[in-house]
Amino acid sequence: MPAVHPLSRKPISFGSFSSLVAAESTRHGGVSSAPFNSLNLGLNTADSPENVQENRRRFFTSLGIDPARIVSAHQVHGNQILLATQPGHYEGYDAFITNQPNLYMTVTVADCTPILIYDAQQQAVAAIHAGWRGTIAQLAEKTVGVLQTQFGTNPADCHAYIGTCIDECSFEVGAEVADQFDPAFRQFDEGRKKYLVNLKAANQRQLLTAGIPADQIEVSPYSSVLHNEDYFSYRYEQGNTGRMVAVIGWQ
Repeated sequence: MPAVHPLSRKPISFGSFSSLVAAESTRHGGVSSAPFNSLNLGLNTADSPENVQENRRRFFTSLGIDPARIVSAHQVHGNQILLATQPGHYEGYDAFITNQPNLYMTVTVADCTPILIYDAQQQAVAAIHAGWRGTIAQLAEKTVGVLQTQFGTNPADCHAYIGTCIDECSFEVGAEVADQFDPAFRQFDEGRKKYLVNLKAANQRQLLTAGIPADQIEVSPYSSVLHNEDYFSYRYEQGNTGRMVAVIGWQ
């Protein structure tokens, strides 16, 4: 029998919250053909729009989510945060927060870092798209601050998931990018004559600085490059590939 691959993986640390829905998609279980095979959820790819919509329907309904209750955006690698009060597709945001039930925050990735946050006391959630520009802009830390301002969030009550993205050994950058990162998150590879940057660790530091306890931050063990059979990687697949979605909301 052929192996059955899941459409999504759910953060282990969120498992004790019965009302919370949080997951990141894999590349399995969709209808798209190569190079988008198969669960391409990216609205701005060269894939057939009909395929993408069917893939999105499959992914969201597998999680018990009404696709009409999704918040998404055309992401711009910026630092703008949307306080979402109704579903829709927006322009120019890379992070989303809400405290409304049955409203699901989503970010789209294919190497960039997805970050999901749940405030278990105030019933607030956040989804963050942190590529290297968003990481440099301190978007994760900034989002926790906006949760505090908008909803009275205490970071000590937050649980966070840093999702699957490009790994340190695959994220080669030049000095112009590396120099913007703390030395703790970059190293120079003599063989490749390139710097390697650790996006997961850089964003984890931001969440810790914001006040989220270390034992309430889960980091995905997967890599979009090293585990490319399960995830899309824009860099590894030279830009011609699909997109994953990370989603969070509460019922």
